[in-house]
Amino acid sequence: MKNMISRRNFLAAAGVVAAAGVLTACGGSSSTAASAAGSTAAAASGDTIKVGVMGPLSGNVSVYGQAVVNGATLYLKQVNANGGINGKQIEILTEDEQGDATQAVNCFTKMVDEGMTALIGDVTTTPTLAVAAESADYNMPMVTASATAEAVTYDAETDTVNANVFRATFTDPFQGIKMADYAYQKLGYNKAAVIFKKGADYNEGLAENFVNEFESLGGTIVDQESYSEGDVDFKTQLTTILGKDPETVFCPNYYEEVGQILSQAESVGLTVPFLGGDGWDGLEGYATNDQLKDTYFCANYAKGSNPEFEDAYKAEYGQEYPNGFAPLGYDAAKTVVYGLQAAEDAGLEAGTDDYKQAVIDAIASGTIDGITGTFTFDEHHDPVKQTAILTYVDGKPVLKEMF
Repeated sequence: MKNMISRRNFLAAAGVVAAAGVLTACGGSSSTAASAAGSTAAAASGDTIKVGVMGPLSGNVSVYGQAVVNGATLYLKQVNANGGINGKQIEILTEDEQGDATQAVNCFTKMVDEGMTALIGDVTTTPTLAVAAESADYNMPMVTASATAEAVTYDAETDTVNANVFRATFTDPFQGIKMADYAYQKLGYNKAAVIFKKGADYNEGLAENFVNEFESLGGTIVDQESYSEGDVDFKTQLTTILGKDPETVFCPNYYEEVGQILSQAESVGLTVPFLGGDGWDGLEGYATNDQLKDTYFCANYAKGSNPEFEDAYKAEYGQEYPNGFAPLGYDAAKTVVYGLQAAEDAGLEAGTDDYKQAVIDAIASGTIDGITGTFTFDEHHDPVKQTAILTYVDGKPVLKEMF
């Protein structure tokens, strides 16, 4: 049986004691909204269910935060427009944590004080770890759309599940293993190199698991190169890789750095295909068609696979959805509403311990018919789903296959 983690142990495991313990004013804007007509009256009479939606709406990773918050808000508004949950409207509490772990904890605490019953968030790994640690004391149902580090839901060293936390995306280990399997089994590569940013959970997590899986299958890792935060010149590492003669290079980094790496790889004559994880989402425009030729990356969602969602997003926000984080935000919201529906059907009072536990129990045993796939949750509270393998055609990501 898996252990249930306490806040004290989670803080130690996640390494975020300072982030969770410092309380300053929450950054960014805070807003509440209920989309259907008459929502003000409903709120006044107590016939609302308050749901928090958190992400970096400003700062360096706002492209991800805005996508998650927009996707989640879209679904919650659709629920309201269809009558809410048993007639109750959802009141959306939105916070901008600016990509900062301390701000994220402050935003979480603020929403708790405002009566939040469940949280959709956070978005990137470090703030999510901080919020998950803080949320344990409240047993607050929490579904992150996109934080991929294994420790968000499960501490492997202590075999401990973070009981109130779920995610809609797959994990770093899952992505690294999946891309190693795809490289060896589907693409037929036997020699691979890796280049990644050191000191970052996401990058190191994917790299480590790719290496271990690729070697376990019989492949050879000919070189592993790393770089530091803020580096912009990767030619030394890429030249070293070139000298090791790999058939492919695994590059588990975020799209802006990937674009620079692909450009510099071309400049030093390293023209073998590159592979990546979901951090590549948004890469178009940062690399040329030639640099993207024969590249592959894994993602939760492939553009065009759900026109209804894509049309609704464009109608709501006046633009096409920006990246795969928006569909994940939508599915995270769908997961939260699935749990809320169970608690409301049971006639429990929102915000009580029994209510929150009912939400958690429903999600843990439920099946979510999401737009990134139909999925259940495993014993670590991670989704069980297929992966979209994408490649580039004319500089645009397209679905190659589900794998």
